[in-house]
Amino acid sequence: MCSESFTREQSLQSQQLTDSNEKVVCSICSKAFSKTKNLKAHLLTHTSDRPYTCIICNKAFSLQKYLNSHLMIHRTEKPFACGMCNKQFTQQQQLKTHIRTHTKERPYECNFCNKTFSHQTTLTKHIRVHANEKPYSCDMCHKAFSQQQNLKTHLRTHTNEKPYVCALCNRAFAQPQNLKTHLRTHTKEKPYACDICSKAYARQESFNKHFLTHTNEKLSLM
Repeated sequence: MCSESFTREQSLQSQQLTDSNEKVVCSICSKAFSKTKNLKAHLLTHTSDRPYTCIICNKAFSLQKYLNSHLMIHRTEKPFACGMCNKQFTQQQQLKTHIRTHTKERPYECNFCNKTFSHQTTLTKHIRVHANEKPYSCDMCHKAFSQQQNLKTHLRTHTNEKPYVCALCNRAFAQPQNLKTHLRTHTKEKPYACDICSKAYARQESFNKHFLTHTNEKLSLM
């Protein structure tokens, strides 16, 4: 989005919503605000103009207040403590977000499928699934992904990196889920149980294959 068209859109939204008591909504990411001035500040986060740079890590921000908030993470002091687990944070917003891991609060809802999330960033990533937006592209094979983490995982197919190592047998895996599944060969855990015959399996794929045998039995009796 060029800066000229972005400014025009921003001015139009502000003009239309200044006299309204209703919440104003960002047309780009659907985040809602109680005041137009807050929407104006938020809209800057969607532009590439980020003149405020952290002198410690070079991360850039669109507003001075965002830089000030970011600088807190470089402090060693952590004055905000969780009353439930005593974990400490440099910023109050970090504490507020962390508390949701205890309360299971999910205030951010997807307008497409009503799925809820505890973090705004997680909702933003999820919406890409509906929009079919895939901004993260592999430089080696040009395969595109909606989330950066999925790209990182995919890159291991090219680099053959396997950072997840079993502490019991030293076997290594590219993905944490594969390590988790592998560990069941040591623990003998079988979480996938058949409701029909009570046979249990360590892997979802094995359970699915077994369940088809019951489906085929029913079809043969029809």
